[in-house]
Amino acid sequence: MEEVAVVAEAAAVSQEGIALFQKGDWKNALEFFLKTRPENTDEILESAYYTGLCYAKLKCFEEAQPYLEKYIANAQNSVRVYQCRMTLAYAYIMTKKARKAEYELTVLINSGFESAQLYATMAYAAWSRQSYGDAIASYERALSIDSQNLTALNGLGFILADTDKDVKRGLRFCKRAVEKKPGNPVYLDSLGWAYYKNGKRIEAIKFLLKAREKDPDNPFIREHLKMVEAAK
Repeated sequence: MEEVAVVAEAAAVSQEGIALFQKGDWKNALEFFLKTRPENTDEILESAYYTGLCYAKLKCFEEAQPYLEKYIANAQNSVRVYQCRMTLAYAYIMTKKARKAEYELTVLINSGFESAQLYATMAYAAWSRQSYGDAIASYERALSIDSQNLTALNGLGFILADTDKDVKRGLRFCKRAVEKKPGNPVYLDSLGWAYYKNGKRIEAIKFLLKAREKDPDNPFIREHLKMVEAAK
């Protein structure tokens, strides 16, 4: 009876942490899961799952990794494992471990999981290690699954323009992303840069200024704007 009571108590604490997570209160949810010490195997995995996701939501990508890795290695829930592998892949990219990210995504593809988001993340990993051909191929694959995927539209447009592989086509993709989400500073930056690569400096400055207004601390936006304003 005492053992049952301990498991029930751990489950109750877990549910309170889950409720905080579902409300988007990731900081307090994380504090809950870090301070609890569940002994039941299912509860331990549940705690690892939510702790890893909380860290990722809070952009603590290095801290998220061991919890997500633990869940992936031990859990049987295929939907959650998919979610954790996707999150872990992004965490790897953000901590400059692109090859590890590509491994996780390849495991998902080989397991039959395919989505525009997956291929867009694969493309981002390839871009981060400057493998632009692979990035373009993955973005193209993402758009073949979902032609309106904004991450893929923006990413493909930016690479095509930035690498001078097809600046006109790149500009078209960037325009489509901004049309769908005109307030996104990343998309505005890509569009401004694509205009610049097409020799349209005035239009480039217009959109880069909008991007900076939306996200004044973004170093990439500031650098692009500085380069375009300095250009003759």
